[in-house]
Amino acid sequence: MATQEVPTSTAEPCAGVGLAITRAFALLGKRWSGLVVAVLDKHGPSYFSEVRRAVPGISERMLSDRLTELADAGLVLRQVDEGPPLRVSYRLTEAGAALGPALGELAHWAEVHLPPEALERSCTPEC
Repeated sequence: MATQEVPTSTAEPCAGVGLAITRAFALLGKRWSGLVVAVLDKHGPSYFSEVRRAVPGISERMLSDRLTELADAGLVLRQVDEGPPLRVSYRLTEAGAALGPALGELAHWAEVHLPPEALERSCTPEC
């Protein structure tokens, strides 16, 4: 039986992943982070409870952690609304809003290339 040669696309070895995309996925690749940004992009300024309802399955602690990380990265702005009752709202900064077109492209790509069954197979019981 003859061995089949695997064609290569170039003679060059694969280049490493760039630092910029590594930083982007280090932040947005964390579970829930992209969804939180997407909710704020779609709905605009939102209270904590509104974001939590819009992201099914996320715990209050995890949402708080993700919002803090996104704020520290300069993507989300936290605003305390004096009460009573005291309420905290979140909105995207200019940098966070700049992700809108990329999120839209990802959503379009998923609609075209990811059948709904793919999510069902990869989703854990907490989804």
